[in-house]
Amino acid sequence: MKTGIHPEYHTIKVVMTDGTEYFTRSTLGKEGDTLNLDIDPKTHPAWTGGSAQLLDRGGRVSRFNSRFGALSALGKK
Repeated sequence: MKTGIHPEYHTIKVVMTDGTEYFTRSTLGKEGDTLNLDIDPKTHPAWTGGSAQLLDRGGRVSRFNSRFGALSALGKK
């Protein structure tokens, strides 16, 4: 491994949206810096299973559903 080409790997503090904190190692910033998250697994719908509405801009979703709506994920009809 070449010397002097890799970023410094150090400890930073991560603050979640609800205020909880933990320490991890990262190449972000410098030793002791704080990373404040705007979105985290405790609040984001992708992890919490929240319902999100899909906006149909210009009928793209409708066209997609009309063309491929009969197909299922496993190839069964």
